[in-house]
Amino acid sequence: MSPDILSAAGSIPSSCLHGIFRAAEARERQTGEAVVKLHVGEPYYTPTDDVAEAFVAAVRRGETRYMGIEGHVDLREAIVEKLRDDNGIDTTASRVLVTPGSCQGLFSLLKTLAEPGAEILLPELHWPVHLQQALLAGFRPVLYPLGPDFRPDPEVIAAAATPRTKVLLINSPANPTGVVLDAAEIGALLGLARGRGWHVISDEAYEHFCYDREHLSVASLERDLPVDERIVHSVFTFSKSFAMTGYRLGYVALANDRAADVMKVVQEANIIGTSTPVQHAGIAALKSRADAAAANRKAVQRNRDVALSALARAGLLRELPAGGWYAMLDVARTGLDAETFALRLLESKGVAVVPGNGFAMRPTLDEQGRIVSHDYAPWARSLIRIAFCVDPAQLETGVRLLLDFVDECV
Repeated sequence: MSPDILSAAGSIPSSCLHGIFRAAEARERQTGEAVVKLHVGEPYYTPTDDVAEAFVAAVRRGETRYMGIEGHVDLREAIVEKLRDDNGIDTTASRVLVTPGSCQGLFSLLKTLAEPGAEILLPELHWPVHLQQALLAGFRPVLYPLGPDFRPDPEVIAAAATPRTKVLLINSPANPTGVVLDAAEIGALLGLARGRGWHVISDEAYEHFCYDREHLSVASLERDLPVDERIVHSVFTFSKSFAMTGYRLGYVALANDRAADVMKVVQEANIIGTSTPVQHAGIAALKSRADAAAANRKAVQRNRDVALSALARAGLLRELPAGGWYAMLDVARTGLDAETFALRLLESKGVAVVPGNGFAMRPTLDEQGRIVSHDYAPWARSLIRIAFCVDPAQLETGVRLLLDFVDECV
């Protein structure tokens, strides 16, 4: 008999995202019919031609060897320029690390900041990968309640914190809620973290997808502080703004030199380096970033305005999401819980959505940081998430079929 796996990783369940992904694939195999996929954040637009051309050209030039842990210097310098001009963040190439996707960058950053017994503050309604990564890195997650409009309240967060709290994670625009924080809210959260001596992780994957107000990078509020006093570590990706999901390219802008030095060690032991040809594709993407990002934002906003308005009129959506790629619908009037709704919608209409309760998992840990049990916040039992970054025709079809299904249930 092989030995049991007793690691923290062995106690973490797969996320709701993968469950519905597998169910949708199984239905396509069984029926031979395509599923309307509103469960995956995969954009219908594609990278610009110069991105692919730069990747291929790098391969043909033979630039396929190991790259340094930090990333290609030309890419990091281009990122520094982008962060300064677009985000108002003051940094240097020495504090920027290129990563194979922002997910890997987030995990390495969490490993960089983790301490034995340390806690990280996450919202009760969260991206499941944030929770998984925190657990894998060795953090004990503390989940704080959000307001009725899914917005964080600094007083509530302060009350949830303990002397063991070390990190506050901010995600604006937010996955899955689409909430975009304003300057006052970000300033209050940063002030709380600074006053308590916490690190801040700012996940800005959807930075270019703000529809009702401008995006504000948390680290921009620290640009006038000495580097050694900064606490905000910012994580970005090429996947959303430039549709480079499969390229796997992201970057982390560390708050200070000490954090950058520690994360370099984590990366050395973790990935060696990011794909060299992909980094050349990233350089090309940044050269045309303004036009590409603006066009892609307009495409997704058009989807939001056209297709999601019907969901708002039907009372399933309180308001159109202010940012990001996702909307949280409340299907309580059908009398079905989120998981039952998602499975029956897939079976009867061929539309895949994600049960919202999976974004509100509440784990109980043992002393070693393993999950011994978990449940879900009861208020999330009727929520589902849909992605509106998909092909417009698919989105409109999916919304129509979803509304038909709701009408059949009530």
